Formats: sequence, C-alpha cells, structure tokens
Amino acid sequence: MHARAIATLLLGSFVAAGSAAAAPPTVLELFTSQGCSSCPPADRLFEKLAHDDHFIVLSLPVDYWDRLGWKDTFAKHAFTERQRAYAIMRGDQQVYTPQAVVNGSEHANGANMLGIAASAETTKPPQLPIAVKRNGDDIEVSVDGTRPGSPAATVIVLPYLASRDVAVGRGENSGTKITYTNIVREIIPLGAWSGSPVKYRTKLSADAHYDGAVVLVQEGTPALPGAILGAERIALH
Repeated sequence: MHARAIATLLLGSFVAAGSAAAAPPTVLELFTSQGCSSCPPADRLFEKLAHDDHFIVLSLPVDYWDRLGWKDTFAKHAFTERQRAYAIMRGDQQVYTPQAVVNGSEHANGANMLGIAASAETTKPPQLPIAVKRNGDDIEVSVDGTRPGSPAATVIVLPYLASRDVAVGRGENSGTKITYTNIVREIIPLGAWSGSPVKYRTKLSADAHYDGAVVLVQEGTPALPGAILGAERIALH
C-alpha cells in the first residue's frame, strides 16, 4: 500500500470493505508535551486514530520542555528515556516533539499524516500472537512460541488513561485546552521472550483507575527497545 493510501486510512475517510479486517494493527507512540507549541495538532490526530482499530496509539508525554514555564501534568522522565533509547537504537539521534515512533522501528512528525504513513510502509507489522486477559486486578499475558530463532525480546505492559483534557496555564500553550489520548502511565517489564511460549502475570494498581493497557513484545530490552513483534490491548473498564 502506498503512503498516500495509508494516509487516507489514517484519516479514517476510506477503508475498503474487508481489505484489512485481519491485518495486525500498526503501533504508534506519540512523544508529546503540554509545553510544546507544535504538539497540539499531533495530539488531535492521535485522538482521531484512537477510534480506528487498524492502529494502537499511545501518548507518552516527555519532561524536557517543562523548563519553558509549564510542568507537563502527565510527563515522566521514563518516557523521555524511552524516546532517547529509540533514537540510539535507530542510530539517527533524532529526539523531538511531536515525534511518532512507528512499530518501534521508524519515526515521523506526529502531526504529519503522510510522514507517519511513509514510516508505516517501511516497517513490519507486529504479527506475533499475544493473548491478554484480566483476572481481578491482575493482567495475564500469554505469548505464542511458534517462531524458533526469534530475536531476544521483552514483554512489557503499558497501562493508560483513555482520554483527559488539560487546560494549560503557562508556557507556549498558555490558555489552550488540549485533549490527550491513551496516556501511558507506566512501563512495566514482565520478562523475556526468545521464541518459546511464555506466560506472565502482573498486578495493576486498583487506585490508578487505568482505562486500558497495551502489551508489547519488543526486540531488545526496556532500556534499549527495538522493533515491536507483537501487540495487544485490553480494556480495563
């Protein structure tokens, strides 16, 4: 599929009947900030894409723009570290906002639909089967083992808040109300996967009131993440 066709899909204006019903979703991680004046268009785009089952979208607010006069209410330094680790793994050292990382492998301006589409075209979709279910406050994860010789990878859980509005009081976006979508709150490593079947279980804080979680099987380690091999989501409400 060409970049422009994928961009059309990103807009949600046209999906050929049944053409991609069984296709694995594209994972888009948006590194954004409430203190970044160029980020709101990307935040709006990701709000739209969250309603399209062809995509798993996540917002990871970074903290390096807090110095501009407004402390991002969702930012965590762990997200800044994840963004920088991606840049190291790609070898391009490109760290900016709004940055969309596509399937853990490529990147594009998070507000540029054609750029995201072009990046998606050059990556492998995450096809590794993952089963996720909720058991009380626990998340149970099973990863398939049908791929001998697979690269060393890590299973992680990313719990998120589905949608929150923020009225920015200072800084570059002062006076602006912005909607953030699928806001990651933690990066929880469960363990390794190297091609054999594995099962993991983790407890999520009931007090956190998470709306959902995404489970990724990702090449590398949490400190140096790479291509996403498998992805699944689960609603928690």
